[in-house]
Amino acid sequence: MSMRSRPWLRRSPPTSRSRRPWLLPLVALVLVINASALGYRITEGWDWGDCYWMVSITIATIGYGEVHPLSAAGRVVTVFSIIGGVVVVQLTIRSLVTLSEMGYFRKLRQRRFIDWVRTMQDHVILCGYGRIGREIAAQLGQEGISLLIVEMDPERRDAAEEKGLPVLLADATLDETLLEAGILRCRSLVAALPNDAANLYVVLSARAMAPKLRLIARSDSEEAERKLRQAGADRVISPYVAGGRTMAATALRPLSVDFMDLLAGSDCEVEEFQLSEDPAMLGELLNRTLQDLHLRRRTGALVLAVRNPEPSVSNPYAYRGSGYARGGPELIANPGGDVQVIPGQLMVVMGSKEQLARFRTLLGAAVVEESPMTS
Repeated sequence: MSMRSRPWLRRSPPTSRSRRPWLLPLVALVLVINASALGYRITEGWDWGDCYWMVSITIATIGYGEVHPLSAAGRVVTVFSIIGGVVVVQLTIRSLVTLSEMGYFRKLRQRRFIDWVRTMQDHVILCGYGRIGREIAAQLGQEGISLLIVEMDPERRDAAEEKGLPVLLADATLDETLLEAGILRCRSLVAALPNDAANLYVVLSARAMAPKLRLIARSDSEEAERKLRQAGADRVISPYVAGGRTMAATALRPLSVDFMDLLAGSDCEVEEFQLSEDPAMLGELLNRTLQDLHLRRRTGALVLAVRNPEPSVSNPYAYRGSGYARGGPELIANPGGDVQVIPGQLMVVMGSKEQLARFRTLLGAAVVEESPMTS
């Protein structure tokens, strides 16, 4: 990645003083305390505990009384402690208050948060924490998926942080924001901003920086859906269309909708297993049927659907076989036992975490990508 795409790396490193403006007053305070304690040690011969106790009650102006009777030299040390302590303590407090008013500590926390974000791997970036974004975050949280929210509105940021969610307060339409969010290390990005134009900007930027990243976008109109797909979105979902379909399905097939709700609250999950386009990676799985592999008996997981790759010269296996293995982009629900395993095929599988792990182990090197779906 070029330096141009990461502008924060071009900034000159700050000096030690600018990075730690609180350091000088604190060092001065420590010097006054230790110098005063050393003075009592030399002039009075006290042990270190009495020396530091005398310094503490003197600088704090508590004035419990002298630990032991003071000599003339000890009183000089006391005067030095009072004057030095009052001046240094006031300067320290004033410095800390000024830094707090300037937002230094907030920026320090933000810098640490950015450093933590740079360690995130295989997470989901959610752009926007409105009504749709909150529901998405809740569903991903139930699945135990690592999530990072990008939001500009401080009130929405606060609402997300109250739920214990990490939030990057920035403009999701900017390239540097997506880079800070770890777009090159995440598993997918969801653009759920409140307007179509902003989602279009996010999709354009994300697709340019991460050509293979899975992008899901929200749209409010058919025209916006078409443009988002042209910009590179893998899936475009309208909350109005999705809500209408759910209401219609509830009216016509209430039991099936209730089943999906129960499935979402159970330990069952639905995952996608993308097979490699390299026939050598499939090994003994190549061109074998689902019936021959006995996937359900060996793993306990259920293959809900398969999607064969587009027929092409680079993938001649998409032409082979008969029936479902003829190739084509359509999703084949409830595949029969005669479906063949071919390069580039997508399998949609349901099962518990343990069953899906066994399924993943069975496929082995044939799997090139694995991404959870919403149950």
